[in-house]
Amino acid sequence: MAASVSSAVAIKPTPAPAQAAHVRHNLWAIALTVTMATFMELLDTSIANVSLPHIAGGLGTSYDEATWVLTSYLVANAVILPMSAWLSRVFGRKRYYMMNVALFTTTSLLCGLAPSLGMLIFFRVLQGVGGGGLAPVEQAILVDTFPKEKLGSAFALYSMAIVTAPAVGPPLGGWITDNFSWRWVFFINVPIGLLSLLLSSRLVHDPPEFTEERRQAWRGGQLRIDHIGIGLIAIGFACLEVVLDRGERDDWLGSRFITTFLVVAVVAIALAIWREWHHHDPVVELTLLRERNFGLACIYYFVFAFGLFGSTVLIPEILQTLFGYTATDAGLVLGPGAAVITILAPFVVRIVPRIGAKRLLGASFTIAALSMFYYSGLTTQTDYFHFALARCFQGFGYAFMFVPVTQLAYSYLPKNKNNKGSSLTNLCRNWGASFGIAFVTTMLERRTQYHQSVLVSHLTSADGTVQQFVNSTSRYLVTRGTSGPDAIHQSYGLVSSLMTQQATMLAAMDCFHLLGLVVMLGLPLAFLIRRFQIGIAAGADH
Repeated sequence: MAASVSSAVAIKPTPAPAQAAHVRHNLWAIALTVTMATFMELLDTSIANVSLPHIAGGLGTSYDEATWVLTSYLVANAVILPMSAWLSRVFGRKRYYMMNVALFTTTSLLCGLAPSLGMLIFFRVLQGVGGGGLAPVEQAILVDTFPKEKLGSAFALYSMAIVTAPAVGPPLGGWITDNFSWRWVFFINVPIGLLSLLLSSRLVHDPPEFTEERRQAWRGGQLRIDHIGIGLIAIGFACLEVVLDRGERDDWLGSRFITTFLVVAVVAIALAIWREWHHHDPVVELTLLRERNFGLACIYYFVFAFGLFGSTVLIPEILQTLFGYTATDAGLVLGPGAAVITILAPFVVRIVPRIGAKRLLGASFTIAALSMFYYSGLTTQTDYFHFALARCFQGFGYAFMFVPVTQLAYSYLPKNKNNKGSSLTNLCRNWGASFGIAFVTTMLERRTQYHQSVLVSHLTSADGTVQQFVNSTSRYLVTRGTSGPDAIHQSYGLVSSLMTQQATMLAAMDCFHLLGLVVMLGLPLAFLIRRFQIGIAAGADH
């Protein structure tokens, strides 16, 4: 009896002293609180897209000018992301997190009240500054709050927000705009932000070791502002985001504006990398990439976001362009994939320790790649069910991806590097999303032009099939009251329309095929993973 009692005591999990000292509330209450704000921020990156025509009309500007509403937010987001770890040390993690939530909420209100496009863009920049630090700080909070054996469950919840928010954004934005006003796209953030601010003030606390590290850093003068490093990072990342977001719209290197920004971005980022690598207390600690598992995790984050966000933009685009779906209906096609991830999340946490991160990552990226190849076989006759089925297939792959990638990132990372590590992983995810979206929009345009040129060369008035189609269609139109010449003209117009539709569909299939090849890179990368034990802080002694 005594032996059984002592063994029961021995196997009872005991939180680490540091965790016990600063975690004073229910772990899941803290996780839901910080995930709420991150979901709100990720939702805002996509929810305004479908409202752009209404914003342009409401503020009396052109659609092209209104696109700066999106670009300005993404640029500010990209600038602040890599500096979030340094800013957390300067202000304190909890204080910095609450500052971000407060700024994001306040500027959301101001965006909704903006009287002109210039003011709206200005408030969107501030909103991007507030939103950029939320995801990396949340990730660091989860790592320091949860014991290692429960960290997978926490990141399963986090993965739901990462995947669901971009899928929910477009249909929600369309529904709000159609039924209320584009201003409510921003107003809905206000009550969520206020609730998050209230809960964060009561539930979230800085770990004692983090507080002590900050105190020692201030005393040792290690938190002096690196003006040059911050300036290079801000200029380089801002210019790169402008290039990625507006490159296709402005004809890439055919535009002097884009070419100039690309040159500035490359030079500034190259100088920033050199400076941060050699600086004694860098704003972005690039030397963390020397650790193999962490470097691989950053690549995985990039590939994950490249495929996810690229397909999330492409699917609604072709459904609205080729199939006549509304923004709401097109967004609903994305819903089943997010539902699959949500349903499987608890199951994933259980099987990761049994199967291992290496095998699970190889399998999950392979499944996600195969789902892209499945998309590449769809046609203009494909119905809603098969598009939703393909998205479920994709969601099945992504469901088993995020938790092991996150555990891989922190497997050998020292505990005092959690903040800087989360900044880098979220930066890679942000870059993956930006590059994926830019890749899809560019390839869809270029491949459509290519397929149009090929189809046009085969569709001539002398072609027997074309003549037969025109004759049968014109006879049908004549029976409906159209005059002979008009019927022939409309028949040729229908041929041109069908040709454009087929060219766009073929281009979309090419994009899915290429996305599949990129995502498939996750399989060979799995063989490079350094073995680690899930649930134990491998980096604790490093």
